Amino acid sequence: MRSSVTDVLPPMLKRSLSKFGRDLAVARRKRRLTTEMMAERTGVSRNTYVRAERGDPTVSFAVYAMALFVLGFGDVFADLIDVSKDSIGLTMDQERLPRRVRIKKGAGAV
Repeated sequence: MRSSVTDVLPPMLKRSLSKFGRDLAVARRKRRLTTEMMAERTGVSRNTYVRAERGDPTVSFAVYAMALFVLGFGDVFADLIDVSKDSIGLTMDQERLPRRVRIKKGAGAV
């Protein structure tokens, strides 16, 4: 039997998704939009949209992205994991740099 994604999610991630869903609902209500209106504008059923507001991890990433777009947060993903701001990745790149650069014999200098 395959395990569900909800079975393997760390508690911290479950809490984050739940908060994200609550924040999505607040943003929708501040804009005076109903769940039906959001579902129509995101192109999903009302049930799927309501699950997104609950932070359901089985809801497609695209549904969350489209909901953010509809609410006016369309560029939120552009800088989410910007490689120029990835301190761990940049450190790993730095650690991979060779200590020396040697030219192989027979391979002329450029």
